[in-house]
Amino acid sequence: MIVEAKGLRKRYNTVWALDGLDLSVQEGEIYGLLGPNGSGKTTTILILLGLTEPTEGTVRVCGYDPVREPLAVKRVVGYLPEKVGFYEELSAWENLRLITRLNGIPEPEAKRRIGEALEQVGLAEVARRPVATFSHGMRQRLGIADVLVKKPKLAILDEPTSGIDPEGAAQILELIKRLRGEAGMTVILSSHLLYQVQRICDRVGILQKGRMVAEGRVAELTGSGAGFLAVVEKARPELHARLEGEEWTLSVEDLGGGRLRVTLEEGAREKLFEIVAEEGAIITELRPQVRTLEEIYLRYFQE
Repeated sequence: MIVEAKGLRKRYNTVWALDGLDLSVQEGEIYGLLGPNGSGKTTTILILLGLTEPTEGTVRVCGYDPVREPLAVKRVVGYLPEKVGFYEELSAWENLRLITRLNGIPEPEAKRRIGEALEQVGLAEVARRPVATFSHGMRQRLGIADVLVKKPKLAILDEPTSGIDPEGAAQILELIKRLRGEAGMTVILSSHLLYQVQRICDRVGILQKGRMVAEGRVAELTGSGAGFLAVVEKARPELHARLEGEEWTLSVEDLGGGRLRVTLEEGAREKLFEIVAEEGAIITELRPQVRTLEEIYLRYFQE
């Protein structure tokens, strides 16, 4: 495991920001960390980076204890905060060179890494321009280049597409996927944009009031327990009325021309087959009803 935390609790005065959090992130995956403001996402990230200590519990990041070995953790972890800060008067190249110096990377190696990172994020042609002239999207890409030059084992990205237009956000997401594919990095992505998390993350953890309320692969969370969607043809009005009266049908929609779209509960397929056959209709389509990650997210917070 790249990250393994057990029983994390963190108290600020009388408030528990984390209350028994267990978290595990496997090597090579993109892990989505979700939750509203106050759920504990930021506190979790700060503990992983060794920037604050847990009140209780244990945590290992790349084999190191962030409490006792914070510098070792910082050498192998790259962090992109929500609001990226650079020296405005310096160029993109100069800002990254400063980062490599702070991390003790020798000059020949540093130049090679900076060139590669700027090429990867699409900023090679503007490398010598002052950061003050950069758009918000360009600054975010430079922030990812900042992570890349360290060649970390783990990259923690906090709202990396915040404030970026849809096209720029799509480019950032593709870039994050390449971090895992080409650089072999493990990525923790903290975001409130659920459709983006669903698009690129392998697994997701949903935090609420400092606790992990749901965790798993995106396909498992969005697919399980969602029921089935069926299309019925040659349906008479009597069949429509009969299906609407069944407690296991979630919805019945008339598509016209004797066609119905039926959403049914998990485990009710046999009952649907029986009724459709009795009424002389046929089922032409039957597939699992896939929910969005947003629906899963809202369900937990409504509960």
